Amino acid sequence: MATRRAKMKKGAVAAVLSAAIAISISAWTAPPSEGASVPRLESIRVALFIEAPGKYRLNTSAATFSAEGGLKIGMRTPAAVEPWLTTGNDPVRIAIDDYKAKMIETADFNTALTVQKRLDALGGSAVITSLSKTGKTVYIVAEGSYSTAVEARTALDKWSKDGTIVSLLGAVKASVSGPLHLEGGNYANEAAARSAVQLFAAAGIDAYPAVRNTGGKTEYSIMVGSAADAAGLSALKAQAAKVSGAPALREADTALPYLLIRDDFTATGAAKSSNVSYSFPSGSTKVWISTDASGIILKERAGQTYRGSFEASAYNGKLAIINELPFEQYLYSVVPSEMPSSWPAEALKSQAVAARSYALYQGLGFGIAHVNDTELSQVYKGKTGEKDSTTNAVKATEGQVALYNGKPIEGLFSSNAGGQTADATEIWGNAVPYLKSVPSPDQSVEKTLKQWYKVAIPGGGTGYIREDLLKETGKTNPVGAVVLATNTDNVNVRSTPVVDDKVTPVAKLAIGTEVVVLGKVVESNTMSWVRGPYTAEDVQKSAGLPSPVRTLEAAFGPSGRVISMTANGSPLTTKTPVTYRTLMGGLPSTRFTIDETARVTVLGAGGATSERPNSPATLYIQGANGTSTALSSSGYYIADGEGNLRAATRDPQYYFNGYGNGHGVGLSQYGALGLAQLGYDYAYILKYYYKDITIEGQ
Repeated sequence: MATRRAKMKKGAVAAVLSAAIAISISAWTAPPSEGASVPRLESIRVALFIEAPGKYRLNTSAATFSAEGGLKIGMRTPAAVEPWLTTGNDPVRIAIDDYKAKMIETADFNTALTVQKRLDALGGSAVITSLSKTGKTVYIVAEGSYSTAVEARTALDKWSKDGTIVSLLGAVKASVSGPLHLEGGNYANEAAARSAVQLFAAAGIDAYPAVRNTGGKTEYSIMVGSAADAAGLSALKAQAAKVSGAPALREADTALPYLLIRDDFTATGAAKSSNVSYSFPSGSTKVWISTDASGIILKERAGQTYRGSFEASAYNGKLAIINELPFEQYLYSVVPSEMPSSWPAEALKSQAVAARSYALYQGLGFGIAHVNDTELSQVYKGKTGEKDSTTNAVKATEGQVALYNGKPIEGLFSSNAGGQTADATEIWGNAVPYLKSVPSPDQSVEKTLKQWYKVAIPGGGTGYIREDLLKETGKTNPVGAVVLATNTDNVNVRSTPVVDDKVTPVAKLAIGTEVVVLGKVVESNTMSWVRGPYTAEDVQKSAGLPSPVRTLEAAFGPSGRVISMTANGSPLTTKTPVTYRTLMGGLPSTRFTIDETARVTVLGAGGATSERPNSPATLYIQGANGTSTALSSSGYYIADGEGNLRAATRDPQYYFNGYGNGHGVGLSQYGALGLAQLGYDYAYILKYYYKDITIEGQ
């Protein structure tokens, strides 16, 4: 199928949309009904860090929490939350007591800091802690959070191959530390436990205070060593037995919850300033972090403040950080994170109901969490992102859910449908009854944008110049195309119709330079856009093909989105059509056409035709005097009978001319804006984009 596909004009889209609105308005303006069994969720669990294979992974070796007025640290059990201790205003760090790649132990803090930063730069997740040993402070850099000694050893071997790390370690031998400890003593407070730790510190043995809860009472002990295996634990026992005056020691029971206490310098990066770090055993332990203050700050998520509480646990061998909060309060953050808070109230309400429905549809989609905080689910920035207008939209629609056959819909939405939403089959290959293609009034994003001229420039070559940088000349070229001239000096000719300083301009033109107009488009935006030009080799690399691409064609679905492609005549297969968005480093949507600039049908002698670039024959250009010469330049122009010019190239090049931003399924956010500006309410907007649904709830 040819890649040039006729597109519906904006006026036609608006006409179809207006007709659809006129036909349906009487049926869709009824208020939401009061459902007898509308699904509800009192609280929601949002994964901020989690290891969820096949779905999502974002890991950290530790999480840093703080709150004005302090935190409450406890353990969550199936029955209740056990309060263990409270903290001051200083941040606290939470980590798993598991296997680590122990890279260095040094008395020089700057060396430790340099090693830690280098490991992070290499993609690791390193922490700096300290111990007092034989009368001096030493700093320990440990990387990662690993569920086995083998995994930690593999990481250690990887880091030890880095030249910078090797030079920093010098004669120090890296090792694997683990969660096997000896435990002893029973102390009333942390200070007493720290005093007992000094007995082992004086002998050069690692030791830490720890806290447990027995029968509802908080008790402190000391934990000695961090062995990675039984042999290491046995050697530790022999060493510890020589310490005079030390309490009796036993193997620490890692099946019962505890918090091992360390001094952590990772977040401060300063030798004179540390945070307390609490490490808990892997397994079923769930640390609960709460506050009486107005919110909890999580440093590792851009220092954002969150409502509700946090749960830290080991999940699939990694630290999982889950924010649990009232469901409706979660939406206070989602709606402004997904839609501008300045938009009309009815658009914001439609987003609130769509987001509520989407979250309910997911269930525990991430195993121990309903959703995560990224675009993979819905963007959630905690209390930091909340706005009054969007909070009011959530409150105005409290409890209201979009249902299909009595069940919550997957309330999918995207930024801009490019004038037509997608049918689910065009994106994921499977039909969903309420996710059908409809015209969408997405053009409001373009109202204030400038037009750009596609032009041919002196000396050959084409590009785009913004309209305000050109002036009329009253001239046309020999085939009738309009000639304009630059009205200022150093005018950039761009490869696409948008200012992008990361891309080198095609050319810079002096004032008064004349150019020939090839076309006119609006500045690239979320509604309409241009990407390119790309060479045959560019497309080959992006698509992972064995040879350069000479022809690239597409077939389209009901909304004009690409559902299949061929390269050099062979299928360019993907698991689902939406994957075509990944071409060329990521295209805004799959609603695009392909301009193959080398694709030309040549009429030869006797009416015979040949297709370029498939034809290997030399292309000859016949001039006005009838003389034919072989084409030597990289580009040339073809005129039709009406004076329209098309820029062609001798060698294959590709432009992607597209519409929309996102998958395009379900609610179009700019479309919701357009409908709200036309005076339609949120119930209408939702029922327009999600077919045959009901809206039920409070």
